[in-house]
Amino acid sequence: MNRYPCEHTVREHTLEFRIRYSETDAMGTYYNSRALEWFEYGRTELLRALGKPYRQMESQGLWMPVREAHVEYLAPARYDDLLRMTCRLYRSGPARFRFDVEIVDAETGRAVCRGWTEHVVLDHRGRPIRPPQWLIDLVENQPT
Repeated sequence: MNRYPCEHTVREHTLEFRIRYSETDAMGTYYNSRALEWFEYGRTELLRALGKPYRQMESQGLWMPVREAHVEYLAPARYDDLLRMTCRLYRSGPARFRFDVEIVDAETGRAVCRGWTEHVVLDHRGRPIRPPQWLIDLVENQPT
């Protein structure tokens, strides 16, 4: 995975969470679709840490749906394992943003999965728009 495919400032947030029993499958490891749910959790908390939760963005008429997603499954993780997720945000185009995510076992550091989601910016009617300046500033200009 190309960690920083653009030259813009990268925003980053790390959090820890435990695998719930409901997130495991018959083999005893996390079910593959959970990775994308964890990615959503990571990007939601990153935006919250930057002071602009999704709810606030949506109340301002701005939506950022997923345009493309990629996941690499690197190792199993089981019920009650403590995981550490790092999510990074940057602009990937004039009206696109990308969140890179790495999830590791918090105790061993072993990589569990990684990937990214790319998002487009839409108005409240679902039409593509250029990102407002406050969003560009949030991603590119705030000190980390």
